[in-house]
Amino acid sequence: MPCSILVVDDEKAQREILQTILSREGYRTVSVASGNDALEQLKYDEFDLILTDLKMQGMSGMELLEQVLDQNPQQCVILMTAHGTIDSAVEATRKGAFNYLEKPLDREHLLFTLQRACEHIALLRENTALHRKLEESATIQGIIGDHPKIKEVFRVISKIAPTGSTVLVYGESGTGKELVARAIHEKSPRNGKPFFAINCAAIPEALIESELFGHERGSFTGANSRELGLFEAAEGGTLFLDEIGEMNVSLQAKLLRAIQEKEIRRVGGKVNISIDVRIIAATNKELETEIKKGQFREDLFYRLNVIRITLPPLRERGSDIVTLADFFVKKYAQATGMPVQSISKPALKLLINYTWPGNVRQLESIIERGVLMAEGNVILPEDLPSEVHETVSGGMSLLFDFPPDGISFEELEKELIIKAMERAEWTISRAAPLLRMSYKTLQYRLDKFGIMKP
Repeated sequence: MPCSILVVDDEKAQREILQTILSREGYRTVSVASGNDALEQLKYDEFDLILTDLKMQGMSGMELLEQVLDQNPQQCVILMTAHGTIDSAVEATRKGAFNYLEKPLDREHLLFTLQRACEHIALLRENTALHRKLEESATIQGIIGDHPKIKEVFRVISKIAPTGSTVLVYGESGTGKELVARAIHEKSPRNGKPFFAINCAAIPEALIESELFGHERGSFTGANSRELGLFEAAEGGTLFLDEIGEMNVSLQAKLLRAIQEKEIRRVGGKVNISIDVRIIAATNKELETEIKKGQFREDLFYRLNVIRITLPPLRERGSDIVTLADFFVKKYAQATGMPVQSISKPALKLLINYTWPGNVRQLESIIERGVLMAEGNVILPEDLPSEVHETVSGGMSLLFDFPPDGISFEELEKELIIKAMERAEWTISRAAPLLRMSYKTLQYRLDKFGIMKP
């Protein structure tokens, strides 16, 4: 669609000639006789570009340029100038004019310049629309999705990041809890300070206290020098405590004191050290249940649970599977140099129907594998691992017949639970989706049947 143009020239004959030429080329054109008239016209109408003479009675083209760009920095302005004022026109381009035309105007050069200006305007609009789309749906620090549940997470992150409040992030394994913590840190006033993450389940119980609080020389066997812990290392920044539900109760008491009193004491130390660290904790356990079992301190829970963010599992945000898969295809195609560009519709159907016990982390791994296994530039069903193919849409067929004397439903249920737990490497949050149960329901049945990890 041709641009709309406001012509500004104090010579009536010049205005009429320009309006005739531009109208014949399909441009919507309005002409005015002065800079003041142009400013008045812009109050009521919008134009893609302004074509103005440089030398005019009253307000000059240069003054008009400055006032227009002051009101709208992206407005496209082209100046027309006589040979003797070329230097002024060049100066105008430095101040933001798109280009200048020398009088007497050459018709072909005029139209070519206007065409380039319109292409420039279209590109600006496209970029603006793209940035707006990215801002609206997009991503926060690597968290991708358009589903309402993930958009709510984005909203909460943006709302609470500037504060210093403690945050507790709930979510199954692989849902992106650390990404949320990093996003909060990056959008906070602490973003220039350190961010440290520690997995409370991955560090031996005997070492985690020293890892968090540091230790003095000689405080235990092997402590040959003073070491700072993560609380001191993260001074002014953020400390992310993943799998907080796995922390032993005695250490929970020391963590509670650090949060309440904003001070710590190194292992073997005698001096309290003041700290300024924001705490973000995460868990895939229901801490309220752990409190009832005596495995988690209630007072620490309330200190951590100031702001609560619950990450939805991937199976509850199915509309994001295609978006995420496409993102990972591009990521790993670029990283590996493979020519893969997309995923076939049958392969996408398998991904959409799968239950994703490992959530986004599992999807990323499967797409990485698909990129490496694909023969051409499209990921096909055969490039996906066997577990994705095991999902049967529309329900599940029984793979056995009833024996003559019947079966024990409880024994069958117990066997299915054991199989699911084995498949999920004895992680409840990963086994529950395989059985289409909630975490709490599966925990109840494990206790009911006395099922424990061998």
